[in-house]
Amino acid sequence: MSNSGDGAGLRLAQDEVVSLASELIRIDTTNTGDPATVVGERAAAEWVAEKLSEVGYETTYVESGAKGRGNVIARLAGADPSRGALLVHGHLDVVPADASEWSVHPFSGAVQDGYVWGRGAVDMKDMVAMTLAVARRFKRDGVVPPRDIVFAFLADEEAGGLYGAKWLVDNRPELFEGVTEAISEVGGFSITLKDDVRAYLVETAEKGIRWLKLRVRGTAGHGSMIHHDNAVAKLAAAVTKLGQHRFPIVLSPSVREFLAGVSEITGLDFPEDDLEGSIGKLGALSRMIGATLRDTANPTMLSAGYKANVIPSVAEATVDCRILPGREEAFDRELAELLGPDVEREWLGLPPVETTFDGALVDAMTASITAEDPGAKVLPYMLSGGTDAKSFQQLGIRNFGFAPLRLPADLDFSGLFHGVDERVPVDALQFGVRVLDRFLRNS
Repeated sequence: MSNSGDGAGLRLAQDEVVSLASELIRIDTTNTGDPATVVGERAAAEWVAEKLSEVGYETTYVESGAKGRGNVIARLAGADPSRGALLVHGHLDVVPADASEWSVHPFSGAVQDGYVWGRGAVDMKDMVAMTLAVARRFKRDGVVPPRDIVFAFLADEEAGGLYGAKWLVDNRPELFEGVTEAISEVGGFSITLKDDVRAYLVETAEKGIRWLKLRVRGTAGHGSMIHHDNAVAKLAAAVTKLGQHRFPIVLSPSVREFLAGVSEITGLDFPEDDLEGSIGKLGALSRMIGATLRDTANPTMLSAGYKANVIPSVAEATVDCRILPGREEAFDRELAELLGPDVEREWLGLPPVETTFDGALVDAMTASITAEDPGAKVLPYMLSGGTDAKSFQQLGIRNFGFAPLRLPADLDFSGLFHGVDERVPVDALQFGVRVLDRFLRNS
């Protein structure tokens, strides 16, 4: 273990991060996307506020436009208040889990076999626990960071942040006064590439999200008659066409830099005339990286009709669209050409995010990783999904994914997100505390 400041205080933070993660997982914060069936966010937010208050933080609790959708914000003053503040944010909600599919109960927070198990263990109660452990250590030990740090623990990220980050940005922007940069989830984790050489992937970009509703209208009638204007048939044809379509490959700066870094480390080639094939050399990671090469539009839900012998006048489909930075207008044109004028379209959208992999904050990330894992490489990458960074960029904040974890080489980390038997290694949590402690004291 590297010497990262006050030994006793840091050891205590490493000791308590496991119990913090386990306790938080035991609070069921399932977000179904339906406000009527969401549970636990208020309880989790109040638990976080209590953990911060007991070491001396002043916290702000905000229910964002709907009862029970709790958010907690706290600010730690830095040595130089004239510098832009750093936002460290994490969400408290999780996606649903079917207990019958799991080896342990998804809300048990079980600590066994060297892992903390449960829904949210990697998305993202691990980072929330690491952040809490370091924040509590700083306050207990009187650590003054170089600049203000704003800690934010948020609701509703799994359904777009309408009651979390997006609501706060729209209604309480003063809570993020002076923030210029931010870190959060799905970055800073390790992948083992060659001869025990690890690369830590910092998220510098993420695809935009568009949850698209397609609607087709036709002529209602009796199911026994001949019909040439059947809404269900027309919708099925449109959905099939969309599902079979392949958008063009477009390499963003983040993806290019990632591939160049992997080539330098491993000697692997990624020729552009066989890019998708060569990405397969990355093993389990190929799913995540492959999804950042092109836009996607995946049909996920169908809705039509109410009786077996009645042809309905309306049929609808939901499509999960993920759009590369800079591709929004081209995506819209391609979609319109593909579907034609008879398919109505409406959507809820969140924009793509991209920043450059440079500057003092990136240098601090790299230094904090390599201090704990000498010889490691730090690379940028694009996330195919989305995070609350989409909302915070509206305040002019530069966003990174940096939730540091040193992971076993054989762990399919990307497969654990929203997956069965979600879990995080205990030693990875303790590694993350050491890295975050060093990073926040030097950023």
